[in-house]
Amino acid sequence: MRLGPKIISAISLALAAAGCWLVATIAADIIETRSGKAVRIALIEADHDWADVHTDGLQVHIGGIAPTEAQRFDALHIAGTMVDATRIVDGTTVTPSEPLAPPRFSIEILRNDEGVTLIGLVPTSLDRASMVNEITALAEGAEVTDLLEVASYPEPRDWESAVHFGMNVLARLPRSKVSISAGQVGVEAIAESAEEKATLEAAITKRVPKSVSLRHNISAPRPVITPFTLRFLIDESGPHFDACSVDTARNQGRILEAATQAGATGRVNCTLGLGVPTPEWTNAAILGIGAVAELGAGSITFADADVTLVATETTDPALFDRVVGELESNLPDVFSLHSVLPEPTEQTEDGSIQAPPEFTATRNPAGRVQLRGRLNNAMVRQTVESYAKARFGADSVYTAARIDETLPEPWPMRVLAGLEALSELDHGSALVKESYVDIRGTTGNPEAKAEISRILAEKLGDAQNFGINVTYDEALDPVASLPTPDECLEQIRAVQAREKISFAPSSTDIEGAAIGIVNEIADILKSCKDVQMEIEIAGHTDSQGREEMNLELSQARADAVLEALIARRVLTSGIVSTGYGETDPIADNDTEEGREENRRIEFRLVAEESDGLATGGDETDGGSEETGAEAQEEATGTKTDSGPSDTTEEPGAPSEVDGVTGAAPEADPDAQPAAAEGQVAESPDTSRENTDEAAEDSTEDTQ
Repeated sequence: MRLGPKIISAISLALAAAGCWLVATIAADIIETRSGKAVRIALIEADHDWADVHTDGLQVHIGGIAPTEAQRFDALHIAGTMVDATRIVDGTTVTPSEPLAPPRFSIEILRNDEGVTLIGLVPTSLDRASMVNEITALAEGAEVTDLLEVASYPEPRDWESAVHFGMNVLARLPRSKVSISAGQVGVEAIAESAEEKATLEAAITKRVPKSVSLRHNISAPRPVITPFTLRFLIDESGPHFDACSVDTARNQGRILEAATQAGATGRVNCTLGLGVPTPEWTNAAILGIGAVAELGAGSITFADADVTLVATETTDPALFDRVVGELESNLPDVFSLHSVLPEPTEQTEDGSIQAPPEFTATRNPAGRVQLRGRLNNAMVRQTVESYAKARFGADSVYTAARIDETLPEPWPMRVLAGLEALSELDHGSALVKESYVDIRGTTGNPEAKAEISRILAEKLGDAQNFGINVTYDEALDPVASLPTPDECLEQIRAVQAREKISFAPSSTDIEGAAIGIVNEIADILKSCKDVQMEIEIAGHTDSQGREEMNLELSQARADAVLEALIARRVLTSGIVSTGYGETDPIADNDTEEGREENRRIEFRLVAEESDGLATGGDETDGGSEETGAEAQEEATGTKTDSGPSDTTEEPGAPSEVDGVTGAAPEADPDAQPAAAEGQVAESPDTSRENTDEAAEDSTEDTQ
């Protein structure tokens, strides 16, 4: 059977098509394999091992996660050099970049007598205007420079508590640098004296919040003592110092040890100061103390490098000569020794003792000064009288001194030195003799004795034989006689006991009789301005109305009282205002009388908060319990562990702190009490909240 031409043609075309298809398929596979292999090798050679390559026909798919965007583009470029770029299918991605870390927020506050400067980066949530206003009030007219930058990031944890505490610290330190960061406050400051340093350290460490770490370095420059004076004597009262100056703590111990070996007992105040004339000062002082001890009586006075050794009339001359000779030989070359052995009082031919010339100045407690005795001439008398009037007041001096031209030439200088020494006393006398000056009296300055020693040592020169019998009276001390913080608060209690600070319904304005009460409290706080204390103005309401509303109202009223005190020029750097709302009732809220008692403004010491010692005219026995932990801590300088503290129970109340600081947190007048907020948030009963909102207008008038 023969096939027709048409069938043969069809079969031929079919075979040709199949052959073409087969050839094309083989060619495509070859191209696909070679293209993928070429691209893969090129990428590996370019260190793009991260890239995945596979082919789909003529298309080359490139996938994988590139470490950077630059490496991703480089891989695509290399693939484009190996095959036609239109054949490349890009399936690559880039490793996601880590989110930008928030910046480190911090504030550096530099404060001195010239002004205050703020430098740093703060979150937008910080109320800069309020902070600057508060610092401006502290600066008291000095310039405040705000160089703070702002970043729009959430404030870090413990940032607010650190800022609040840092501002409280700044208020206490007029020359300081306060560094504030989240949860940390650093303080560098300068105090006027060691006593002020101790006071400042106690004040800033006492109220450190638990969430804040405090680093402080307060330095107290030593006083410059001129002349650098030491006076040791043995008299009828035993061995003791009239003045003691030393340059280092180690040398202080050496001098006190020498005095102890000489028989001195009790506490000795040896001042650490600047101005020591030579490094050999301590060695010389120890030799001098030993010389007086060997004589058994007398005195030795060091005024810079001038040394005066004075024995008593009964001292054995041979012993005196030996002791003086040894002291002269052993003293360093820089020191000049002047020794005095008083001669026995001479008797006249009839056996009587001739009285030596004297000058006496007496000052009574009223400030009146009488000048009696002998002076060289009329010009000297006029000079002495003018000097006394300049020292004690023109109307307080009475002169009854006579002229004696036989007096020695140094007499006027001895008289003026005695008057200068007398001016250091509240009342007393100065007796001037040719070979001796005696100062006696009472003072309110604990350092008066040392100061008188310096005055006489400097003014009398070689004739440094003097006696000082000065008594310190704390009642005359302007610092020691200041009222205590408790006494200041007692006065405020007495005022509020007569009438409480009250407000009109729904008002925070101080009006009517409350103005007079605030005026009296302002006068008390002004009289106590030098007393180191922290006061809290606490606002309280009854329980009617919503807790949040009561909290805001109590805070606003406490703020109003604080602003009223500021308007009356009361220094408020140590005063905070805190609203407690209805959280601290002192009476039953179920009765009108109880609610009236609970609506109150209290003044209390911040240090008393943990002891529950509330002040004011609304005190009752229903106050918070007294723990005494903080009082014990303050008295002993140790941490009293009263167990864990729940800081959410009472807003702004002090709480237990770490043993490092031994302090409790400062009450934050701007903080919303956690307990009150928690009570509102946790209440599942929304019907009561709706009822409260509906009754808000009616209950608000009772607050």
